[in-house]
Amino acid sequence: MRLRLDVPAACLAALICFAAGPAFAQEPASPPATDPQVSPPSPPRHHALSLVDKPKFEAGFDHFDWVNPNAPKGGTLRGFAEGSFDSLNAFSVKGDPAAGLGLIYDSLMTGSPDEPSTEYCLICEWVSYPADYSSVTFGLNPNARFNDGTPITPEDVIFSLDAQKKAHPRMAFYYKNVAKAEKTGPNEVTFTFDTKNNRELPQIVGQLTVLPKKWWEANGTDGQPRDITKSSLEVPLGSGAYRIKSFDPGRSITYERVKDYWAKDLPVQKGQYNFDEMNYTYFLDRTPGFEQFKSGKIDYWAESVANRWATAYNFPAIEKGWVKKEAIPVKRVAPMQSFVFNQRRKQFQDPRVRKAFALAFNFEEANKKLFYNSYVRVGSYFDNSELAAKGLPEGRELEILNEVKDEVPPDVFTTEWKNPVNNSTDDFRNHMREASKLLNEAGWKLDGRQLKNAQGETLNAEFLLVQPEFERIVLPYIQDLQKLGINASVRIVDSAQYKRREDSHDYDIIIDSFPQSESPGNEQRDFWGSAAADRDGTKNTAGIKNPAIDKLIDKVVFAKDRADLVAATRALDRVLLWNYYVVPQWHYPYERIAYWDVFGRPAKTPSQTSALTQTWWFDAEKEKALAAQRGQ
Repeated sequence: MRLRLDVPAACLAALICFAAGPAFAQEPASPPATDPQVSPPSPPRHHALSLVDKPKFEAGFDHFDWVNPNAPKGGTLRGFAEGSFDSLNAFSVKGDPAAGLGLIYDSLMTGSPDEPSTEYCLICEWVSYPADYSSVTFGLNPNARFNDGTPITPEDVIFSLDAQKKAHPRMAFYYKNVAKAEKTGPNEVTFTFDTKNNRELPQIVGQLTVLPKKWWEANGTDGQPRDITKSSLEVPLGSGAYRIKSFDPGRSITYERVKDYWAKDLPVQKGQYNFDEMNYTYFLDRTPGFEQFKSGKIDYWAESVANRWATAYNFPAIEKGWVKKEAIPVKRVAPMQSFVFNQRRKQFQDPRVRKAFALAFNFEEANKKLFYNSYVRVGSYFDNSELAAKGLPEGRELEILNEVKDEVPPDVFTTEWKNPVNNSTDDFRNHMREASKLLNEAGWKLDGRQLKNAQGETLNAEFLLVQPEFERIVLPYIQDLQKLGINASVRIVDSAQYKRREDSHDYDIIIDSFPQSESPGNEQRDFWGSAAADRDGTKNTAGIKNPAIDKLIDKVVFAKDRADLVAATRALDRVLLWNYYVVPQWHYPYERIAYWDVFGRPAKTPSQTSALTQTWWFDAEKEKALAAQRGQ
């Protein structure tokens, strides 16, 4: 999986997980005996790496086939962001960084939104690694530059690794297997790993955002030494296609295209980032933002609410054809969007309690009344892919599970896990009875209308939300939980407070999403690993500490080939499901977008995203025609 700098709330390029690692191949044969005086041959150099298949585009290609290489440049793209921001430092765990900061930075390699688990050289010209994956070496492009014109050097790359590991615990965890980084040639950096046969590590290092060492080690505009571990509103120096033009803290930020961007003619960047400016205007919630879109002050809208998609797009601009409404199909692993129990809270440590909550969630009723039956229930942590556990375990998956047999629920081996289905009111009544029984078995007895344990404590469950739209979904769920005697409630906070509380694990239940890729690996440690559970800023929001899951994660990370990876991932999926760490919600295999009809776009859309901000452009003739129709 790729760890993103940030994902703008307004950005239509959806969370795509570019899993790390070079393409699987047969194990190499034992090498013949060689003269110890003769150096072994150098590893082959690659222009791209993939875990799922060979990279689609061979070395020397001209441009990706999902772009228009001659796309015109120009215009200002106006987008929406929700909440607020108080920092322009995307790397620190402190502060709430602005939307779009990823636009100003380049990494050693860049992903392709049309090829799962594939990355191509960007700052690097080539990448190589030995057969045992004990290290990776990058040859840097001698033309790579920061936006002030200074060259990107091996020293910058080495600094970037150390600085980001220092600034954010998640990055320290993600790159923990990188034992050292050193300059091994005039324009070459080698990263040595503390483990072997981890096929993801070369590409994980390729995802490293490269920062200017001299800039970060100098004093800031305030005369004080810059500190990457702290939030800051000083405009940073980057190397990407955009730079920050202006900002109003908490209200808006505007990026301008770097006209002499060093990589603009590279095959991996040609035809992309075509808008002269990108602006994100912040709103505390989506309702006023949508009104601004309807009035034409925002150019595009990524719709996340099924009810609004079905009922709110009947305004005059739609009827006149000025605004287009489109559901673009996407082919990617469905993320596990879910209600997440914080197991650091005592009341959620018993799996029977967690299962009772799962039984009390009536997805079918919500889908019918709130979502116009448009959603598909998530039934796996790797849904919509071959990685999802199906039926009963067999073959290699069963072998893996047998290694942890005494540490996992016995149902793992005897019963296929499935969400409860409520096709009728009788189904839901039966599930509620089962939930009540489980709570009773777990020591929660009704005292009047409230469940209490032997110590007289009530069973509390506060849902912490940052998006007000979710309240209408949570409230019916709370009412059903209250029927069981659970003291359930909801609290909505602003984005800054939500981030602080999430980072410090101060919540009972939150809504979280765990995006996956076709090639899961090291990121699973951050999602579910015991070592991540107590770290601030972790993605292990459930607080899982389970030795069996740690062992299964290692099986995923050190899978020897694709078949082994699939088997290990299915085993992990099955154990996660049977522990009821979350209540699965839903997914939608499309991107819902609406946009004012002023855009041009490539003939082909990448398979995993609309890529509006990345590959679309302003069509001058359309813009002129629309202005005339609107009398402007």
